[in-house]
Amino acid sequence: MTTVAFLGLGIMGAPMARHLVNAGFDVAGYNRTFAKTEALVQAGGQAAETVADAVRDADVVAVMVPDSPDVRQVLAGENGVFENAKPGTLIIDFSSIRPDVTRELADQARELGLRLLDAPVSGGQAGAENAALSIMVGGDADDFAAAAPVFEAVGKTIVHVGPSGAGQTVKAANQLIVAGNIQLLAEAVAFVEAYGVDTEAALKVLGGGLAGSKVLEQKGANMLGRSFTPGFRIELHHKDLGIVTSAAREAGVVVPLGAVVAQLMASAVANGDGGLDHSALLRGVLRLSGRDLEVSSGEEN
Repeated sequence: MTTVAFLGLGIMGAPMARHLVNAGFDVAGYNRTFAKTEALVQAGGQAAETVADAVRDADVVAVMVPDSPDVRQVLAGENGVFENAKPGTLIIDFSSIRPDVTRELADQARELGLRLLDAPVSGGQAGAENAALSIMVGGDADDFAAAAPVFEAVGKTIVHVGPSGAGQTVKAANQLIVAGNIQLLAEAVAFVEAYGVDTEAALKVLGGGLAGSKVLEQKGANMLGRSFTPGFRIELHHKDLGIVTSAAREAGVVVPLGAVVAQLMASAVANGDGGLDHSALLRGVLRLSGRDLEVSSGEEN
């Protein structure tokens, strides 16, 4: 039985770790807030009090934490993975971070006799809960093949996209597309509401045509009901768009629409919406339009 250390048991990491238990892996979970290990223990996993305790005997170390500094600390920081993992350990970083940081950490891992894959995911909380995530993987092809059983336990669409950092680059592109779709959906909702249209009916017919998308399917109801409990927080998407705009500048690529959405995301954070689901970009559209942020029946024109 392969032993997996899972570091980071938040909205995404917790269900992923449970799926690994259900797939037959021996899983030890670590989270800075220890209470978040309880669900994993109830599912048949184990709780570790430190990163070192979790990874010391692990064959695979899975990481799912918020940002580049968090990954750097967990892997290369004092009492982290690099100090405590046994040689040959396969590290799978499911976090979404900067491609350059991934490449740097992969080089450090290689020097220590460890293997690192960057494997950011898409699909949000629903994808994590249903083991239906899309996983874009960067790193060595042999390591990708070795990680297949882990990926298959938590994901549905699993693709090796290139060397170290490639997974993070593709994830950045994913977040650019998703952010643009959410912003335009928010604008469409505000638009039809302003004309007194049956918004639920409107989204139903829009979803059946070329305007249909996973974003509309998964986020439309949130906007209609003004229900913004996070699957994926605005503050994290704000971070991801920072990665996009920075990396695009380094590559000499222009992302004009992406830059605008990045500013709207920053505005949402500045207005206190960072902890809400990214579908709450609707609130920014309503603010700019001088509309009520609560559910409105619209007005006849």
